[in-house]
Amino acid sequence: MQLDENPIFRKIIISWYDSNIFCWIFIIFSTVILIFSLIGIKVALDNTLYNNYVWVPGLLGGLCFIVIVKIIIRLIRRSNVSYF
Repeated sequence: MQLDENPIFRKIIISWYDSNIFCWIFIIFSTVILIFSLIGIKVALDNTLYNNYVWVPGLLGGLCFIVIVKIIIRLIRRSNVSYF
């Protein structure tokens, strides 16, 4: 039995939740949450009763920033650009 020279399943199948369109939608959504957390930090610093709780929007913003950077790196690697 000979091996097929041109197999059907040569291209990697990408799940719907890892498609380029979904990644861009997730970046936009995460950017909105990042802006929301920056506003939360500003409000928490302006009000003296909430100064101890600045870490909550700070943690939310930091995690959103990390997710945005990771998705951008994934999109760069997927496009045939060899920066990373």
